[in-house]
Amino acid sequence: MPGIDWVEAVAENVCTGHLPDSLLRLRERGVTVVPHGVSLGLGGADRPDEGRLTALAERAEALGAPLVTEHIAFVRAGGALTATRPLEAGHLLPVPRTRDALDVLCENVRIAQDALPVPLAVENIAALISWPGEEMTEGQFLYELADRTGVRLLIDVANLHTNHVNRGEDPAKALDELPVEAIAYVHVAGGFERDGVWHDSHAHPVPEPVLAVLADLASRVSPPGVLLERDENFPEPGELERELAAIRATVTTAGAPSAEPRAARREVPPASSAARQRTALAQAALLSSLVAGTPAPEGFDHARLRVQSHALAAKRADVVAKVAPELPLILGTAYRAEFLAYARARPMTGGYRHDALRFAEHLLLADRPQDATARQELSQWWRERSGPAPLSRRPAARLLEATRRILLRR
Repeated sequence: MPGIDWVEAVAENVCTGHLPDSLLRLRERGVTVVPHGVSLGLGGADRPDEGRLTALAERAEALGAPLVTEHIAFVRAGGALTATRPLEAGHLLPVPRTRDALDVLCENVRIAQDALPVPLAVENIAALISWPGEEMTEGQFLYELADRTGVRLLIDVANLHTNHVNRGEDPAKALDELPVEAIAYVHVAGGFERDGVWHDSHAHPVPEPVLAVLADLASRVSPPGVLLERDENFPEPGELERELAAIRATVTTAGAPSAEPRAARREVPPASSAARQRTALAQAALLSSLVAGTPAPEGFDHARLRVQSHALAAKRADVVAKVAPELPLILGTAYRAEFLAYARARPMTGGYRHDALRFAEHLLLADRPQDATARQELSQWWRERSGPAPLSRRPAARLLEATRRILLRR
């Protein structure tokens, strides 16, 4: 496909010692590959995990990337700061636009900048919910972040449109307030609206309102790059080329001059322990209500929290089906209902692969599935992935019994 200068790869899906042939071929053609992280949780109350930062740095070096990108979001909560069990969202959740949250985010960004071998850019996210008592608009929050840290911004115009529909926020006002000269590049993506809620799917064509936000941005500054995010449900090449052409024409027609990038950054004082703890308590309360069924924190829209909770559970089922595709094959049409029933009472505390193993354990301990052949296949699947070595061959009945004994001891 002509005119493709660069691509993104989800950083966590890249194994540095075994780059997939597709990425190797792209690099041989001179196409730049940017690792796009989704799990650092820079907006979370905890400091960035050293192991995750090291892994992100290694992926940047393995890909020869000129920069790496992440999100202004939190993805986990609980733990030592709140003396509660750690919880994983499995999704990017919005941070409150408060001074406490900004102080924590700025320090976390600076920690990440110091650990990475290339510049960092951070992305504004799409959200279904709004925090009560926010002290800044999105544009003001992004301006302060860039001004205090010198971090570059990855502006997702589809996310600005999403927040316009879901939270009543004006994209033009956000563009008025944010420092356009700090933009590293731009995301464009499709989605769909259902019951008054916009879902940023990355699996649908880019709608006209998103192109309109892109045109507004491009009239203010010529973005260094624009990327079409399409994660699944890929169209035929001709349709994809037409979509890319429409994006390119939108930017070209706007024709704004390039801006000099912001390079300076101020000294960022450490976030106070009190600010981190206040942020931790607020995020833990929200995430617990979304994934563990605890009461909703005061001030939130309860109906919108239910939408977000259902969306998190649905995404969890979808991703587990992708990382462990054998499970839907073994369980057939019962997979989704079984998984959602399991998830309602069992928040995710590790990654999606760990979640798949816990789901299989849950079914086996409950003597499900009822079909003996399917239960045997599930038992063997679990043993092959959770034990130190594959099982020796045994009769099916002894294999199932051995699995049950191991599970009951855990």
